[in-house]
Amino acid sequence: MARIHRQDVSDLLVRAVAPGVVLFAVLAGVGLLLNGPLDAVDDAEDKVTDAFNRNRTDFWDPISWVCSRFGNTEVVIGVCLIAVAIIWWRTREWRWSVVPLIAISLQATIFLFLTLVVGRQRPPAIPMDASPPTSSYPSGHTGASTALYFSLLLMAAARIERPWLRRLLMTACAVIPFLVGIARLYRGAHHISDVLAGMVNGVVCAVLAYQWYRHRARAEAPQLKRA
Repeated sequence: MARIHRQDVSDLLVRAVAPGVVLFAVLAGVGLLLNGPLDAVDDAEDKVTDAFNRNRTDFWDPISWVCSRFGNTEVVIGVCLIAVAIIWWRTREWRWSVVPLIAISLQATIFLFLTLVVGRQRPPAIPMDASPPTSSYPSGHTGASTALYFSLLLMAAARIERPWLRRLLMTACAVIPFLVGIARLYRGAHHISDVLAGMVNGVVCAVLAYQWYRHRARAEAPQLKRA
């Protein structure tokens, strides 16, 4: 029977939440620099935004819409819950199954506080979607999809034995966040640095969640042997 021990929560705070605070501080510092002393970076990034604006086509518009939706909150949460349920069904390891959930939760928390602290304006583009109430930095769509799919990539690399299936899932999990980021740029929602910051947020949160599990698994192993 799955039980949450006090040490699980303690290690989560030490090995995921505390480093997450450091990650927030670093990303907030970068965001504030972009919003202040380094605001000249906007000029270079605006050229990229203009290029995407000028090269929109009837072919790529719907494709970008689909790719962008992979980073929507409801899609990320839905895919995550399905993944958690499947992993739990296959392994009966609750700690292993909640790794993606921890990753996206940590990412979302950091993202929300970053938008409040940095408050960066969205790029001067013709938006193709209604902008959410959060600021431009970092990209929440990119961060959420990266946290989810990179955590699943790490899990696939560690547990899936069939080479073809492991490579297939790892490739898909690596490509999806990249497509989301490009789609957000194409649709005029973010600067390049917003997307990059979102990816960093997602990758680090996925690694922190994964490492939390590995530490707990190592800690539990001697106890299971004695039992």
